[in-house]
Amino acid sequence: MAKRSARRTHREGALNVQDFQREERTLHVVEGGWSPEVDRDQRFIKSVRAKSDGQAALMAAIDAHALVLALGPAGTGKTYLAIAKAVEALEGGKIGRIVLSRPAVEAGESLGYLPGAMEDKLAPYLRPLYDALQERLSAKRLKALMAEGLIEIAPVGFMRGRTLNNAFVVIDEAQNCTYGQIKMLLTRLGWHSTMVVTGDPAQTDLLPELSGLADVATRLEALKNVAVVRLGDRDIVRHPLVASMLGVL
Repeated sequence: MAKRSARRTHREGALNVQDFQREERTLHVVEGGWSPEVDRDQRFIKSVRAKSDGQAALMAAIDAHALVLALGPAGTGKTYLAIAKAVEALEGGKIGRIVLSRPAVEAGESLGYLPGAMEDKLAPYLRPLYDALQERLSAKRLKALMAEGLIEIAPVGFMRGRTLNNAFVVIDEAQNCTYGQIKMLLTRLGWHSTMVVTGDPAQTDLLPELSGLADVATRLEALKNVAVVRLGDRDIVRHPLVASMLGVL
């Protein structure tokens, strides 16, 4: 009897502790404290804050201009900030869809013939855009938006002949586009749309004379309605070694 009573007392005590912890967790949520159950869902809609003056200038330029060119080294948050702004505009009802595009250019090595349908063949080239989107949206939400056609990811070769109205367009890795390709992409811009072109002219996978990003940025910088934001090593938000390595490589 004594053992059964002890076990019952221990069990009731454990339940009381769990009830207390549950009430304490709920109280923390009500008071605005941290809760893993809440923060796990909230992390997909957290607000993005600039971590450098260059990033702040880029975010302000996106808010104020229909066309923005963001140039800078790897790790400065060009693509991430552009996609974060795109998701923010879509969720806020400011635009009707997001269109993301990047050139299908191999980074110094040939992958050969990839198996599968067209989408499967293009998936490795477009993977960075999916990664950035999944940091802003849950996988389930991203899949639903893509199924509805509210988010579209396409290679540069599929953009010719289109007019993108009421859309937020992000052209990523534009240093791997020729002058003619960038000109074609820029002229896709339609009414009530925003376009952000990102890239690093110093890190092209094309021959230097074939990449058109630097030339296009220099020409468009003279237009007052176009913003050209140039990010530097001080804007790199990856591992500190990235900035150090880029300074000597």
